[in-house]
Amino acid sequence: MVKSIIHALNGVTATTTSAPINVEGAKKVTLQFIRTNHASGKTVFTVTASLDGTTFSAFAGLISAGTAVAASETIARVASYDTGTANASAIYSLDLTVHAFKEIKVVATETTDGTHDAWVYIEY
Repeated sequence: MVKSIIHALNGVTATTTSAPINVEGAKKVTLQFIRTNHASGKTVFTVTASLDGTTFSAFAGLISAGTAVAASETIARVASYDTGTANASAIYSLDLTVHAFKEIKVVATETTDGTHDAWVYIEY
């Protein structure tokens, strides 16, 4: 099993989009979003995805690792992680049960301030 970890956003301090990340053939993709150096404002992390490596579209299939789901419920999928007005971090996964992509990009949209990091762990 091949694994790869990528520091997609490395201490950025403004709204930033990562370089494309190849996830073609991935079995699992897990993301960690981190906001530090908070004074005010917030960060919203999103993912865009591409089938051809050229056209990227918003992806609303992020699965929160912190979402409690009963056995009878379906998994909740969201379009973004909003840090709220504080330093924060969270783990999300891409829903690859019904989707496959060539590449993704991670986007941190900053309001006011903060430092933003995103890690992507890929298992092939």
